[in-house]
Order: sequence, then structure tokens, then C-alpha cells
Amino acid sequence: MTQPPFLQPGQRVGVMAMASRLEYDSLEPAFRILRDDWQLDVVEGESLRSSYFQFAGDDDLRRRDLQQMLDDPDIRAIFSARGGYGSYRILDQLDFTRFLKNPKWIIGFSDITVIHCHLHRLGVQSLHAIMPRLFGNEGVADSIETLRQCLFGESIAPYTSPANSLNRAGTAAGQLVGGNLALLLHTLGTPSDIDLTGKLFFIEDIDETLFSLDRMMIQLRRSGRLANLAGMVVGQFTDMRINETAPFGKTANEIIAEHLGGYNFPVCFDFPVGHVARNLAMPVGKDAELEVNEQGSRLTF
Repeated sequence: MTQPPFLQPGQRVGVMAMASRLEYDSLEPAFRILRDDWQLDVVEGESLRSSYFQFAGDDDLRRRDLQQMLDDPDIRAIFSARGGYGSYRILDQLDFTRFLKNPKWIIGFSDITVIHCHLHRLGVQSLHAIMPRLFGNEGVADSIETLRQCLFGESIAPYTSPANSLNRAGTAAGQLVGGNLALLLHTLGTPSDIDLTGKLFFIEDIDETLFSLDRMMIQLRRSGRLANLAGMVVGQFTDMRINETAPFGKTANEIIAEHLGGYNFPVCFDFPVGHVARNLAMPVGKDAELEVNEQGSRLTF
């Protein structure tokens, strides 16, 4: 995997909205951090002030915004201001030719998972991490700091999570891949479908029903995607919808654990990644090691 060059103070970065629209004023904390604290020259995309129904401008505007930043060799990283929905709509119209000659970091999570998958197929690392719209939220200091460390090439302390009764002990190493489970499944059978063989696979999601989570896990298993994993990291499944009139009878983690039965790779649950304040930066495509034991879990880069 190609690792884009790390950032240095004074370099230029782009911030644009690949998917849903947002309130421009919500970016003030992020602009202060990027410009004042990190000393970066921020280029603002037209999409930050645009809207088209629920999108940050129509598909052509968002595609053009992102394409310009992909092509500009002076822009060393691209932040998606938020997720929501929409990056999948423009993916096939993007040209990565110039990007591959001058790779740069692309940052985001949730809907941006499809972009990470496509970049992985192209052989370039990217960052599943907190997005600028969230920089002003409470409890996000660790999320922002791990993103900064990844971008500037600083040493990253191992990520840890406490012991969980559903964990499966073991040690594994491999490239780290993953993201939002629903979006990962939408890439299956497409040019952005990633090979999970020998990988450390992490998943998270939000606002799904327990029934849909069960279907997604069955699809992963039936498609053979779970058969040759090195290890699995289960992040946060937040705001899961429960049908009170037809209860599923299991929690999200219990559903996932059921479908991981029969495999031998180590698994950790409740890892700090996903739609939560403590959403640690995950360098997609980077080699990592997962250790799961009775004390908890440890992910080392």
C-alpha cells in the first residue's frame, strides 16, 4: 500500500462536503484547529456553502469540488466535512489518475467508507477518522488528536478497549480495512469491493434495525468475506432501532458474535470507532496487530 506523505505546517489542505449538506458555521471550530493549531492553509470547497435537497450541492458540483482537490498537487490532504449520504453517487465519475501520481490523505468516515474502499483497491492508504463538522462536539479530543498524529506522522500509542464477554482471544496481524457496515456491503460486487483475505476488519454502524444488522452479517458470511480474515474489530453500533412489537431478542453485539461463530480469528467488541465522540483514527490499509486477551484488546500500528 502507498502511504501518502505526512503533513507539515504551512501545507495546503482541502475541506469539502462529499455527501450531505451542512451548516457552514458548524465548521468554525475545525477551521480554528486546522489553521491556528495545526498551521495548515485550508482551501474551502464550494460544496461547503451549497445545498441541493439534502446534498451539499448536486452530484456534479460535489464531484467537481472533489476532483479539483484530487488533481491539485499542492493540496496534501482532503477532509470530507461530514458524511450523511452522497459520496457513492459521485464515485464512478471521479478520475484518480493525477491523484495516483501525487497521493494525498483523504479523511472521513460513515458514508465516506465507499471512498476508503475504492482507495484501498487503488493501493493507497486513507484515514477513517472524525470529520470537521464534529470538531466542536464534546468529548472528541482523543478523536482529533489521533487524527493529527496520523496526518503528521507522529507515533501512535496502541488503541485499547476493555474486556468483553463476547471477545475471542488471540493475536493477529494484517492490513487494517473496514468502516461503516452498510456501506461496506454496498461495495460488494463493484469495482470498490475489497479483498478481506488476511485483513484486520473493523465495522461500525448507526440507525439500523437489529433485523437489518442480522441480514448484513448473514450476507458477509454467505459471500465468504468472513472465511479468511486475520482478525475482527467490532466498533460501536449506535442508535440501533428495536421493533417493540416483534423483538429480535439479541443485542447488536450478540447478533454479530453469533455470525462469527465457527471462525478461529480473534475478535474484539466495543472498540472506540464509529458514530461516537471517541472515534479514534483508523489508517485504512496500514499494517496493524490485534491482541485480544482476558484483560481486553489492543490494536498496535
